[in-house]
Amino acid sequence: MRTVKATAAAVTVALAAGAASVAAGRLASDAALKAPPNGPLPGDSRLTVHATAAGQITLTRDLASLRSGVYGLAGDDLHAVVGPVLEAVPHTADTVVRRLERVTYGTPACGDTVWFTPQVYSGDPRTALGLDFEDVEIPGELGPLPAWHVPAARNLWVIAAHGLGTTRELSLNVMEFLHRQQFPVLALAHRGDAGAPRSPDGLGHLGETEWRDLDAAVRYAVRNGAERVVLHGWSTGATMALRTAAYSARRDRIAGVVLDSPVLDWEATLRALARARRTPGVLLPLAVRAAQGRTRMRGDRPDAAADPADVKVPTLVLHSPDDTVAAYGLSRRLADRRTDLVSLRTVPDAPHGATWNADPAAYEEALRRFLVPLM
Repeated sequence: MRTVKATAAAVTVALAAGAASVAAGRLASDAALKAPPNGPLPGDSRLTVHATAAGQITLTRDLASLRSGVYGLAGDDLHAVVGPVLEAVPHTADTVVRRLERVTYGTPACGDTVWFTPQVYSGDPRTALGLDFEDVEIPGELGPLPAWHVPAARNLWVIAAHGLGTTRELSLNVMEFLHRQQFPVLALAHRGDAGAPRSPDGLGHLGETEWRDLDAAVRYAVRNGAERVVLHGWSTGATMALRTAAYSARRDRIAGVVLDSPVLDWEATLRALARARRTPGVLLPLAVRAAQGRTRMRGDRPDAAADPADVKVPTLVLHSPDDTVAAYGLSRRLADRRTDLVSLRTVPDAPHGATWNADPAAYEEALRRFLVPLM
């Protein structure tokens, strides 16, 4: 009887441990599958506002607050834009002072918790940039997808797809530049975004299914006057761009692809995001299996989104070795294997999806040089 009771107790403990492990894996997978829009990605630094003054803001000293470039500063009911560190202004050992370019909404106050975001603009092309645009609906496989269409003279359109932790407002960073170059821009909200249909399971799929919404945008552009298109994707939007260029029925109309901080291995990105949530290493494989089980994404396919054989058009990759979400090494490998079509621009000291923010002028010049031969 004691042996039976001991065996039953051991089984109960094992089942409880197994259930706890499954729950932990599910929670860890949420870091990628339920990344909130406009929120910090796991691992991003939360900073404290220590003071504000005319044209400047004092933040917690951190690797994030010391980065060069221009960034959005987000918080609860707050969006502002910060420029470079003000070297001539006195700093303490624990703080750093940056230029406060503008406050979009809200009021940064002492003690507020904030974080950097690559989204420098908030609103739509007209309210943020003064550009005329149309709100359009793209027929997608799950329902209509809202999009901004900013018209211009050329028949080569740029179609923009955002990624993790951002919205289509991210495309506003480059929209003014593209408009000056006379490229029409189509910036879509894909499944799971506000105003767009939800995925059937309510989860993000890291571009593995969302690419079909970008494919729908290509069809829309061709029906509405585009002779050719360039796909510009950030993060998982870059995954969407690669898949669309490889598998779209209208891939003959795709003239080029721009990949910013591309997620080329969803398993590696999911592990990175789970690790940033302080998930114990032993549970990381469970996080991957939980994601597979919840989304039916295929596993054991390293570099699948970056199969060199699938690259058929000129491709510009902009990526930082400091990206902790999407591995820079995979971008480097893709560029090395397809030197005929892939050009890699390495951007130092930039977080995930923020290579424009680190040096907007250099980014736009690289983009101009890439686009000119495609006109």
